Amino acid sequence: MEKIAVFGAGTIGSCEATLIIGHGIPCTVIGHSEKGLVRCRKAIEQNWDDLIAQNLATEGNKAAAIQLLTITNSPEALKGATFVFEAVAEDTAAKKAVYTSIEQYAAPDAVIASCTSSIDAGILAELTVRPEQFLIAHPFQPVHMLPLVEVVRHEHTSEQTVVRTTKLLETLHRQVVLLNRSVPGFLVNRFAQALFRESIYLIEQGVTTAADIDKAVKEAEQFAADDKKKREEVDIRNGADQMVFQTEKMLKENGDKMPADVKSEAEAKLADLKTAVQSGSIDDIKAKQDALSHVFEKMYQAAAAAQQQAAGAQPGPDAGANGQQKPNDDGVVDADFKEV
Repeated sequence: MEKIAVFGAGTIGSCEATLIIGHGIPCTVIGHSEKGLVRCRKAIEQNWDDLIAQNLATEGNKAAAIQLLTITNSPEALKGATFVFEAVAEDTAAKKAVYTSIEQYAAPDAVIASCTSSIDAGILAELTVRPEQFLIAHPFQPVHMLPLVEVVRHEHTSEQTVVRTTKLLETLHRQVVLLNRSVPGFLVNRFAQALFRESIYLIEQGVTTAADIDKAVKEAEQFAADDKKKREEVDIRNGADQMVFQTEKMLKENGDKMPADVKSEAEAKLADLKTAVQSGSIDDIKAKQDALSHVFEKMYQAAAAAQQQAAGAQPGPDAGANGQQKPNDDGVVDADFKEV
């Protein structure tokens, strides 16, 4: 598995991190200011609260995911990272400074995947010392909810970089479309602009009115609305798959630290959910997922208590929430940039 980092603590970066830790994968977010770090953490926690409010996650899911999150101002935290999502402002100077930090601290074979929506992949690749390890992975907002990602390569992107990126995004349950080179708007925004231009043309030619174009598009999209139930079923199944993954991971890593009754109950509920996923109805899957989520909270609490007891001490004065190292008060990225 790739060791993942997100460079940029703004809206895209916080949602990208939400997606990653939601799949049980540790994620380090690099910001550039104390206020930015606070805002990023609040955004990620709010994302989870929204998922919980929609019955797409539980408090136990949130607690377990947040434990996988590191947010810091120090690019030195990129040490060992093998895959870095760049999510800073659409400014080539800012991005070049970020790429320099990534190349200095991350693993030599680290892939850099820019979340840009407007800059040519070839232009950005020229800002790196290893262009073969660079491409674009443009998500759609909210990143942790909308599955589509436009992956854009350039003439020097290696096939291995494309394969690694696609594999990681599919692990994150993303739907990947691949562009062999950059074009303005990539795919989705290009389609949208084409529709907009044609709409303006039809109005100017007196073919129809703006109101009727609006009506035509809305009614055509009704097919998607009618399919809402099917999409909700897909969400439930994806959520169940994630819970199976997280529970198996927790049992593997911390099962020996749990009380026997908690571990036994978790294994039983996990087996029930896996059976439901294979052959049960949507209602059955949801019921079994809810049952397992209650046990998951017990698992998390038991594992956390055992780890604290094993540590034999509270985190030191330099530790932040969850025992993570706090960034220095003056710990900022050498070059000034803004997250998006």
